[in-house]
Amino acid sequence: MAEPAVQTVELTKRYRAQVAVDRLTLDVAESEVFGLLGPNGAGKTTTILMLLGLSEPTSGTARIFGLDPTRAPVRVKRLAGYLPENVGFYDDMTGAENLLYVARLNGLRDREARPRIDSALEVVGLAGERRKRVGAFSKGMRQRLGIAEVLVKQPRVVFLDEPTVGLDPDATQRMLALIHSLSRELGITVFFSSHLLDQVQRISDRVGIMLGGRLVAAGPIDELARQSLGVDHERYTLEEIYMRHFRQEQPAAPPVPAGR
Repeated sequence: MAEPAVQTVELTKRYRAQVAVDRLTLDVAESEVFGLLGPNGAGKTTTILMLLGLSEPTSGTARIFGLDPTRAPVRVKRLAGYLPENVGFYDDMTGAENLLYVARLNGLRDREARPRIDSALEVVGLAGERRKRVGAFSKGMRQRLGIAEVLVKQPRVVFLDEPTVGLDPDATQRMLALIHSLSRELGITVFFSSHLLDQVQRISDRVGIMLGGRLVAAGPIDELARQSLGVDHERYTLEEIYMRHFRQEQPAAPPVPAGR
């Protein structure tokens, strides 16, 4: 079997008494679009930070194409791109200037970086805006420029943290189509987190449902539907699957005292 692009075994992160990620075991195949679904505070961002080597796990292991992000963070960063929820750029510089600046920070020479920048801007649909200052960009344009920044590295896997939050419907459609194309056209593994269930359902090959730091379900959506809902057809939504697990994870209500 091919080596997983992303693999975790019992990956755990504790902050004193709080468990942010609880024994996460997961495999993501190369060129797959994997959506990690869960509410805010479920542990999604913490998981991504550990996979990138930006946060050290309390216990357990993580691997990116066989590399340990904690022990080989520089090698992992060469393979992986990261788009945080809030992308930061210099507003007084153009989109192309921002990408060139980041490319130089990553050790790329200008003669190597410039054609990569041209290609990345073309992929994300911003080639015609390359000379516009980023301060004039919309939220959706900034997110797409963030994808272009990731692509300049020519990564094998990209991690996207809530990539469509705050986007209008048109920008959301563009972003989802772009994420899908990264996998289908460029062969890049996409690991993205979201709490927007309909968007996850539309573009993911497989999903994971994370609640309270624990992965409570993972697999293709039709398989999860059979396991969670007992249905074997397409008349279901990811929201129904999610809510079934969400209700199961809720603590039982305390009994009402007699006489009340």
